[in-house]
Amino acid sequence: MAVDHPFAALAGTWRGTGRGEYPTIADFEYNEEFTIVPVPGRPVAFWRSATRDAATGEPKHGESGYLRSTPQGIELVIAHSFGVVEASAGTFEGGTLALRSTGLLGTASAKQIDHVDRRYDFHGNGLHYTIAMAAVGVSLTHHLSAELQRD
Repeated sequence: MAVDHPFAALAGTWRGTGRGEYPTIADFEYNEEFTIVPVPGRPVAFWRSATRDAATGEPKHGESGYLRSTPQGIELVIAHSFGVVEASAGTFEGGTLALRSTGLLGTASAKQIDHVDRRYDFHGNGLHYTIAMAAVGVSLTHHLSAELQRD
């Protein structure tokens, strides 16, 4: 992969642990494998995250899709395992990827999600992220944070 790819600095498989909380659920801890794979010759990268319960190893959340670099900024389009498709837009500057949802569409059985804010801070082989969401009648609230290391 060329070093001049817009997502070259993010490329790799990142692993680590995170913690989740939300007013409507019990706090939880998880292990995560997060992969970003730039597509050669295109300003696009494949995005995939899979988490497991830290205590039991049971599979939990999964999401996959694409990170896109456009003249207007950065876009993320992903499908979540709980039945929601998320479109987000933002910036990638100084090692920080900041995204805000621009559209969320759920299946008939999915819980209502109204907004998602994501912030990923990449520092060499370390990654810290936080995710906030507004969902199921709760205003925008912190939901997830994790510390990952690149393999």
